[in-house]
Amino acid sequence: MESVVSFVALAAGLIIGLGAVGACIGIGLMGGKFIEASARQPELMNALQTKMFVLVGLIDAAFIIGTGVALWFATANPFLAQIPGSTG
Repeated sequence: MESVVSFVALAAGLIIGLGAVGACIGIGLMGGKFIEASARQPELMNALQTKMFVLVGLIDAAFIIGTGVALWFATANPFLAQIPGSTG
């Protein structure tokens, strides 16, 4: 039973950690491309900025959903019910 709990804790840490790394890299790349595009064509900066903020929200939403799932597994572990004799 301890191994199931430890594997769930490890999986939750990986979900949150890799999700954060992916979101940071994605937002960083998108921000860099936004700066390049607005330097080339300053007249499009307002339209590009709106689209960038929408995409930042979507990237962050995917990370927050992953964090929620990881925390759900950490607190209400559904895998404990699979072990015979546990009250999970």
